[in-house]
Amino acid sequence: MAFAFYTSVCLALFVFENGALGKGKIRKFPENFEFGASTAAYQIEGGWDEDGKGLSIWDIATHTEPSYIQDGKTGDVATDSYHLYKRDVEIIKELKLDFYRFSVSWPRILPNGFANKINQPGIDYYNNLINELISNNIKPFVTIYHWDLPQNLQNLGGWTNPAIIDWFGDYAKVLFEKFGDRVKHWITINGAKHICFEGYGSDLKAPFLNMTGIAEYMCTKNVLLSHAKVYHLYDEHYRSLQNGSIGISVYCTWFEPASETLDDYLAAEDSKMFDWGQYMHPIFSKLGDFPKEVKRNVALKSAEQGYPRSRLPELSDDEVTHIQGSADFLGINTYTSRLAYRDASLDGLYAVPSFGDDVGAVFVKDPSWTLSQSNWLAEVPRGLYKLLKEVKRLYDNPSVYITGNGWSTAGGLLDDDRVNYIRSYLNALLDAVNEGSNVKGYSVWSLMDNFEWTHGYTEKFGLYEVDFTSPVKTRTPRKSAFIYKEMIRTKTLDPDYEPENFVEVEEKKIKID
Repeated sequence: MAFAFYTSVCLALFVFENGALGKGKIRKFPENFEFGASTAAYQIEGGWDEDGKGLSIWDIATHTEPSYIQDGKTGDVATDSYHLYKRDVEIIKELKLDFYRFSVSWPRILPNGFANKINQPGIDYYNNLINELISNNIKPFVTIYHWDLPQNLQNLGGWTNPAIIDWFGDYAKVLFEKFGDRVKHWITINGAKHICFEGYGSDLKAPFLNMTGIAEYMCTKNVLLSHAKVYHLYDEHYRSLQNGSIGISVYCTWFEPASETLDDYLAAEDSKMFDWGQYMHPIFSKLGDFPKEVKRNVALKSAEQGYPRSRLPELSDDEVTHIQGSADFLGINTYTSRLAYRDASLDGLYAVPSFGDDVGAVFVKDPSWTLSQSNWLAEVPRGLYKLLKEVKRLYDNPSVYITGNGWSTAGGLLDDDRVNYIRSYLNALLDAVNEGSNVKGYSVWSLMDNFEWTHGYTEKFGLYEVDFTSPVKTRTPRKSAFIYKEMIRTKTLDPDYEPENFVEVEEKKIKID
């Protein structure tokens, strides 16, 4: 069926009872609700070859010619947080954040990927950052892995090699030993779909393996087992001493059927399970294991394609038990929604085998949705409401943190579109909370502009604008920073609040008072 048909019907089908935040309607957040901001090591730190740090897959990727990166740039310096972490903590303090979610660079701690050599300057850097946060009453919320795999381990197969389960466990043990006395919130792995599908099943992320239909599923099993190993390591050896919690962050897009047909309904259901269910279901569902939709589709397609067994690796009974329940909380990274459809026009659209062919759906955007600087990111707040309701239904209402949610612009301090986006998504979040969803906190992506992977520096997600031409990488608050700070101060969502002290100045030296 024609693309135009599906994009024309979606407005009526996906209106979501809109739930817009009306003028004058002030909403309260729960008393103990926490606010944060997120970053990732490779995207902000710089210092790519300093003080004994080893090479990551992103160091290699960004120095490859021709470049994989849209603007040809690298994360060699980025926002230079390796040297400017005290300024980062200053702006976190300016915002009055409850917590700061950052990741640790595996090759900065273990330069060759293995635990036989620990890099003391790397330990010192994170100790300094953690101590600076705590001294300013900010909770460190630490992600153990956010995509910067040591290149030495990728040379051995990376996340497709089952040995990585032990390598990851060894790495996490070092972090627990060095930082666990002060860090009380841990995320094992961020965005498994980006690691597995985008890195191993496509050419969207490093290591750009692009072996779709096979490599992403090998990766998924090893990511789940690696996560579970680290959870049990913490649970058995560190929890009673350090009294922290540990979870996983899963990237989620909400999918809605593009029409009222059964085919499109099934396309949307399958899309959810392939996009995020295959990472949540084994951990949070009562039955464990991969979702039935994923197991069925891959098995049927594999048989049709002549494979002697499913391309989706099986989880043994012991592995299912080991993974099931291995999280104290669920981190959700969510930004947008899609309409899904399925019909005869799919024939020949995807490679065989491939992840896309296994899902068997095509995804479109409603033309009425507001678009960001990123071509994949549209503002569809009611998708977050539906996602949270579905997570509550499927997984017995787990504790949830929104660990990544944000909006990209081309730059500039006056970012009303970002303000509108954050308000609309938090409004949808409050709708879900008021209906019983167990959401503990929200972390905006991102604290400041940074290296946005293959998009380089062409997309700006920061509450703070970064002047990348400045020797000190000047951080300047955007309007959204003032709005977010007021939300945190008052624990309210006020659609009419306008910061009186926000001005766009040439010197870009303004601070939040």
